[in-house]
Amino acid sequence: MRAGVILLLLGFFGLLLAIGGLGLTFSDQQLAGAVALASLPVPVYVGLALCIDRYEPEPPALLFGAFLAGASISALFSLLVNEQNHFYFYRIIGDHRAASDLSAIFSAPPVEEVFKALALLLLYLWRSKDFDGIVDGVIYATMIALGFSMAENVHYYGMAIQTQEVSQLFLLRGVFMAFTHPLFTSMTGAGLGWAIENPQRSWRWLAPLVGLMAAVALHFAWNLSATVDTYLWYGTCLLIMIPSALVLGAILEAALAREGQCLRRYLRHDLPSVELETVSSILGRVRFSLTALLRQGPRDWKRSEDFLQAASQLAFLRRGREERGQPAQEEEEEALRNRMYALQSQLSRRFARPH
Repeated sequence: MRAGVILLLLGFFGLLLAIGGLGLTFSDQQLAGAVALASLPVPVYVGLALCIDRYEPEPPALLFGAFLAGASISALFSLLVNEQNHFYFYRIIGDHRAASDLSAIFSAPPVEEVFKALALLLLYLWRSKDFDGIVDGVIYATMIALGFSMAENVHYYGMAIQTQEVSQLFLLRGVFMAFTHPLFTSMTGAGLGWAIENPQRSWRWLAPLVGLMAAVALHFAWNLSATVDTYLWYGTCLLIMIPSALVLGAILEAALAREGQCLRRYLRHDLPSVELETVSSILGRVRFSLTALLRQGPRDWKRSEDFLQAASQLAFLRRGREERGQPAQEEEEEALRNRMYALQSQLSRRFARPH
């Protein structure tokens, strides 16, 4: 909890700096309009991202902190470095349009993905307890990227409001292109998550680096095609971005299947077979929570979510000890087990506790 609060405070401070910097460029009305437009689709995409993480939802404070880190620190430093590189290109070429194109193609992809990756890496180093693997890596990477994208859109919308061309830009960046930054940075998140799930020395450094290189390559292909030619951009969407999103989806599906197997393995002596099948299946967990909500009301729904969370935390704690060599935490394990059974007994006795 303390780490989440500190992260939130740092994120808010960075966001204030970023907004203050934009305030020097735009009027108050332009800035307010740009912030409103950039924020409008965010809850939808955040909700879609969080639907993925059904086995062990991440702490809300850390998720919001990751979003703020992307919207503030990553976006601010990326903007400063990209502007400096734009200045260098302009000194060499002497043309602002060409310098902007070169900056978008050769500066933005590595600079932005590195700063987003640094935010993700710092979050992992700070709160490695909340990183269990690929799914967590993708979730946190997505939150950082959504924050980054929102801050970037504030800049673009602010400029578009000045020229009265904001509607078309909103549809393009806020709707059709909203998946791009999360897709790019999720490659880094998946690489870091793979390294966590496979803690061999070679994977520890290679997997995150490969993920970062994939993020930069996708970002480069996207910016290059968008800068050079519209038809090339369409082809990039069809032949590179959509297949990459499908590959990422397949990776997430396999990672979620492994998490389900983890629950079945490490809770097989604690839960009866029917209940074990429920907690180790995404569909079963959703059905379990909805049944509690519809039959018993919000209070039992909250208890059902807490029960599922406790079961997941117990299984992942045992996996960390047995498979990844993490130190034994017997008191925490016993506390989670007791909490799981206490919540189970409160859920209208729909499942019977094993004897």
